[in-house]
Amino acid sequence: MTGLIRPACEKDLDAVMDIYNAARAFMRSTGNLTQWVGGYPSRAHAERDLAAGWLWVYDEGAGPVACMSVMPGPNRTYAAIEGGPWLNDEPYWVMHRLACARPGHGIGAALLAFLCEEHDNVRADTHEDNVPMQRALERAGFVRRGTIICDDGTPRIAYHYVR
Repeated sequence: MTGLIRPACEKDLDAVMDIYNAARAFMRSTGNLTQWVGGYPSRAHAERDLAAGWLWVYDEGAGPVACMSVMPGPNRTYAAIEGGPWLNDEPYWVMHRLACARPGHGIGAALLAFLCEEHDNVRADTHEDNVPMQRALERAGFVRRGTIICDDGTPRIAYHYVR
């Protein structure tokens, strides 16, 4: 695996949108028909994450092929969790919108490994139909904790990583 994980820059935004589109297509091909619908995530999400310094990309030299957003907590949707407590109540980081243009090549795992090297307390969530992301999070050392409810009212499986 030869790539560079780096903060995104403005010239990466078109590639990030292509990555999001590829991730949507992959989700549909694996039976995940209801996550990332209605234009989510949008360019506005990517632009906001970029402006805040939260957007990271995996660049193989010809441009980004994967991305993720990493932001400081707290996240209001994580305030209530059903089915089990978080592993701790310490300050944490949140990972959202991990996406790969070419799933199955270890790039998502590389992004998660980088995330866990940089931060020792991270929360994340994913859709119940997103089995590939559930497996990736668990392989990276995240522990399934319960269910949270997103702003749009839909449930997500909540994960927590503590080094």
